[in-house]
Amino acid sequence: MKKVSGAILQRDGKTYGIMTNSPAGIVTPQDLEHIAAVGRKFRIPIMKITSGQRIILAGIKAEDVEPVFQELGDLAMPDLGPCVKFVQGCLGTEMCKWGAQDSIKMSSKIQGLINGKTFPAKVKIGVSGCQRCCSESQLRDIGLIGTTRGWIVLFGGNGGRKPRMADPIAYSLSEDEACDLVLRLLEFYKKHAQTDERTARFMERIGIETLKSELLTMIPYISLDKV
Repeated sequence: MKKVSGAILQRDGKTYGIMTNSPAGIVTPQDLEHIAAVGRKFRIPIMKITSGQRIILAGIKAEDVEPVFQELGDLAMPDLGPCVKFVQGCLGTEMCKWGAQDSIKMSSKIQGLINGKTFPAKVKIGVSGCQRCCSESQLRDIGLIGTTRGWIVLFGGNGGRKPRMADPIAYSLSEDEACDLVLRLLEFYKKHAQTDERTARFMERIGIETLKSELLTMIPYISLDKV
């Protein structure tokens, strides 16, 4: 079978999964109806919400991969190589009584800034509207946490078999400052990381002092004594 960008070979070695594209986990009723219609049409046995707030259609027959991808259209997530796999966001000030910052707005803004960019390894971003950290920001490559004084930005977190808590990089940032810092961190990572090296292993290798001296000292809104 011709390889289709975005199709994930499943454990059985015969069927495939296709991930939907839903930035910050936001979908419309029309999106859900369309995904459901595709599932029924091709008799897809599993449709599951992932930890990254996307929907995976799993168990797709090899001969149906291309038609499913075409039917999903813009809802299908293409495989762009090592890139930002998802920007996870909580309800923030939209709906949650604990929300201190608008995490949905911030998630969507960051998604727009990093679309199409590639990196040495996959990148996962978590945006939490308060310090309850529902988007697991401390275990993401890039984490943002909203407070009443602004945004906290973290870098180098990872879950999985070898977890690492992300390093707090800056506190009380405005929306624009937080977005600028996210881009600066990702560009620094892209320039200096090894192939397939996630941000957690990257930070373990270079250390926070190197990040301070080679990047953070040049950013005016960062207080180095707090890093």
